Amino acid sequence: MHEISINLIMLTTDKLSCNILADLLVAHGVRHVVLSPGSRNAPLIVALSRRTELTTQVVIDERSAGFIALGMTVQSGEPVAIVCTSGSALLNYAPAIAEAFYRCCPLIVISADRPQEWIDQDDSQTIWQQDALSPYVKRSCDLPAHTDFPNGEWVCNRLVNDLLLEALAGRRGPVHINIRIDAPLDRISDFDEGRSRVIRMVAPSVELPTAEARRIGESIASPRKVLIIVGFHEPDEKLNRALVKLARLPNVVVMTETIANLHSQLFVSRIDSTLCRMTETDRIEMAPDVIITAGGALVSRFVKDWLRSLNTEVEHWHIGITYTTVDCFRHLALRVEIQPAVFLRQLASALQIHKASSDYAARWHDLASKAAKLHEKYVDSVPWSDMSVFAHIIPRIPQRWNLHLSNGTPVRYAQLMDCSHIHRCDCNRGVSGIDGCTSTALGASAVYKDTTLLITGDMSCQYDIAALSSILVTPQFKIIVICNGGGGIFRFISSTSSLPELDRYFAVGTRLPLRQLADGYGFSYHEASSAEELAQSFSEFIAVTDRPSILAVFTPAEESAAVMKRYFQPQ
Repeated sequence: MHEISINLIMLTTDKLSCNILADLLVAHGVRHVVLSPGSRNAPLIVALSRRTELTTQVVIDERSAGFIALGMTVQSGEPVAIVCTSGSALLNYAPAIAEAFYRCCPLIVISADRPQEWIDQDDSQTIWQQDALSPYVKRSCDLPAHTDFPNGEWVCNRLVNDLLLEALAGRRGPVHINIRIDAPLDRISDFDEGRSRVIRMVAPSVELPTAEARRIGESIASPRKVLIIVGFHEPDEKLNRALVKLARLPNVVVMTETIANLHSQLFVSRIDSTLCRMTETDRIEMAPDVIITAGGALVSRFVKDWLRSLNTEVEHWHIGITYTTVDCFRHLALRVEIQPAVFLRQLASALQIHKASSDYAARWHDLASKAAKLHEKYVDSVPWSDMSVFAHIIPRIPQRWNLHLSNGTPVRYAQLMDCSHIHRCDCNRGVSGIDGCTSTALGASAVYKDTTLLITGDMSCQYDIAALSSILVTPQFKIIVICNGGGGIFRFISSTSSLPELDRYFAVGTRLPLRQLADGYGFSYHEASSAEELAQSFSEFIAVTDRPSILAVFTPAEESAAVMKRYFQPQ
């Protein structure tokens, strides 16, 4: 049975390459486009904004626009396009594109450019744009200014199809389409919407042959001790089920970070809290024979340092579609290029027949249980500080709210708390920069039907202040800013905390007038400087439904750092 396509004639730009691009974005599943105003990209804006299948949003600041689009694709799992004018506008996308690359997010970067003959000729807004993002995109192409030559339309169609297929193939990631556009830029003509050829791709599903899965399963059966660790990951019920099945084996322990979005009482989910309570004897006796990792880069410094210190007999297997060999612990023995949910399901099934007595998992859960009790005892005793703030907020986050965490201390405090009730938790851990955390959360909020909460530091918030002015802000976007006098993490980490330059060059106290910003941008404003004020302000903050909300929480910088340091000391 053949599909019948009905093409509609529409009035749009006369630039054929722009219209082919609009056709193919729609055909390849793009639904959201983030546009930044400009002159050279005017034909692109016309071509895309007139397509009813596309939801377009305007964000003036290209750096913020890139992260907003990143948040949209993180939340939706779909490709999202961003469009800018020529010149330095494209370079402002770079931080978001780097994050998208290391986070496997299919951003479609589209930059308008002048014809090549005008580059380096003192014409305005001209730089060498093609390949400008090459280290951080899977592929890029440079579309010519004109298609009125033999095979011109064909080559434009082929290149765009190729880039859009590449964004979603294998290890997903960003791609860059640089499209040269010649003046005049304002001409309108008819275009046969939907006429462009669409190239599809069929990729086989990949899993191990049953015999190979059984052989691998047998190789790590009891009495071998297996430690599975999952870094940042989107929610995945199939992966969760496979890990639960593995966690029921007595020789297997599953550790998950807060932003892995995997939950079970069988998992050790507060890694740092558990590892910092281990004795030197524990560190030796609990060492695994095999480490299996999945997901993205780990937040936990404790687990990385510990595993790197183990002897060379330890094997590390990394599971997932990667673009290079990832040997984070210096023990890599096996690279498995299969989706984690598929491989771990097969591994769980293969191990069932080898189930045998082992106390490895039980000892880990005993350690985790003792660590949780020490955590509660310590948190109950600490004075007003960042630690006490997170201990109050995290368990009170309503169901169905999504949580975004900025880098620095917020994601690290969340790692210490029980986040198993949180619907979804994300952080920009691909590159782990503080830039764009607010914009990323805002982009996710724009495509999520319920509330999105961002917990950020004052330095991270100030870095991305442009996000507050966006028209995408709705009453379902809420921000908690931990105002602890600047970069709180620099007061905690060993590389900077003892330096005499700490306050001036690292922590760098911020000038962040949150009350005035809230008033100016239409947010409701709440603040707290004590436990009693936080209890009242947080309740009021979560109750606001008619406009977006900001809660500023003021904590003592040096006391917060001291509380965090004492947490990791022997108790």
